[in-house]
Amino acid sequence: MLMKLPLKITSSNITILATILLFISLYGTGSAMFDSFFSIQVFLNLFVDNAFLIIVATGLAFVIVTGGIDLSVASLIALVSVLSAVMLRAGIHPFVVMPSVLLLGTVFGLLQGFLICRFHIHPWIVTLGGMFLARGTCFLISPESIVIDNPIYSAISNFRIPLGDGSISIGVVIALVTVAAAVYISRYTAFGRNVYAIGGNEKSAELMGLPVYATKLAVYTLSGFCSAVSGIVFTFYMLSGYGLHLMGGEMDAIAACVIGGILLTGGFGYLVGPMLGVLSAGVIQTMIMFQGSLSSWWTKIVIGFLLFAFIALQRAIVSRRERKRNPHTPKKNKTTVQNVVQL
Repeated sequence: MLMKLPLKITSSNITILATILLFISLYGTGSAMFDSFFSIQVFLNLFVDNAFLIIVATGLAFVIVTGGIDLSVASLIALVSVLSAVMLRAGIHPFVVMPSVLLLGTVFGLLQGFLICRFHIHPWIVTLGGMFLARGTCFLISPESIVIDNPIYSAISNFRIPLGDGSISIGVVIALVTVAAAVYISRYTAFGRNVYAIGGNEKSAELMGLPVYATKLAVYTLSGFCSAVSGIVFTFYMLSGYGLHLMGGEMDAIAACVIGGILLTGGFGYLVGPMLGVLSAGVIQTMIMFQGSLSSWWTKIVIGFLLFAFIALQRAIVSRRERKRNPHTPKKNKTTVQNVVQL
C-alpha cells in the first residue's frame, strides 16, 4: 500500500520548498565537483562566515512582510563596528560597549519607524536617509579602519564550540537563536499574525481593529535591534571597525529574503527562509573559492539570476492568488468588451 506524502505542495509553501531544493542542489553540485566539499566543517563554515547576515536578514524579513523596506541595515552594522572599536580603544569595558550599541541600534530603528508611521513617509525614503546618516557618521568618527585588540573580544572571536568533526562560533549560536525566535514570533504570537495581516492588506487590518501603527513601529525597531546584534557578531568576526564594512550589504540581505521566499509586496513568507537564502548564496561563494580561478563577482552574477527566477515565481503566485480571489473577473471584462463592440 502506497503512503501519501505528508507535505502537499501549494502556493503557500512552494517558494520555501524551491529555496530548500535550490540549497540541496547547489550543495550536491559542489560535493560532486570538489573533493572535501562534502565535509562537516565546510558546511558549518556556511554558518560561521554568514552568521551576521542571517541575523540582519531575519530582522529585515519582518519589515518586508509588512510591505516595507529598510535600506539602513548594513550601514548600521558598520556604525556599530566603528563605535565598538572607538569605545574599546577608549578603555570602556566590552560588557558596557555591547549593551550601548544594542540600545543605539534599537533607538535608530525606532526613530525611523516613527518617521514612517507618524508622517506617512515612504520607508524607502526614510531608510535611505538613515543609510546615509549611519554611513556618514562612521567616517565622521574615523575615516580609517580601527583594529580591535581587546582581549575579551578576541577571546569571543576565537572561541569555538565543537560539533562533530567541526566547530562553530558564538555568532552561529546567536544567529540560530535569532531565527528560532523569529519563527516562533511569526507563527505563534499575536504580533506575528498582525505583521502578516498588515502586509496582506493594511486598510483591512485597520478596519479589523489591529494595532497597525504600533506593529509597524515595532518591526522597524526590531530591524534596528537585529542590525545592532548583527553588528556585534560582525565585529567579533572582523575584529575591526570601519565605515566601508558591508558596502551594499543591505542588498545582500534583501536578496537573501527574496531567495528565501519572502514576498516583496508583503504578507507572505516563512521566517526561516532568509537563513536558507543566505546559505544558498554562501554555497555559491564557497564553490567559487574551491574552483580557484573564477572572480568572486560571479557570486553576484549568479545571485542576480536567482533573484530574477524567484521574483518571477513570486509574481506567478500573486497572479494565481488574484485569480482565485476574483475567479469571474476575466469573464466579466470579456462580456463588457463584447457589449461595447455590439453598441
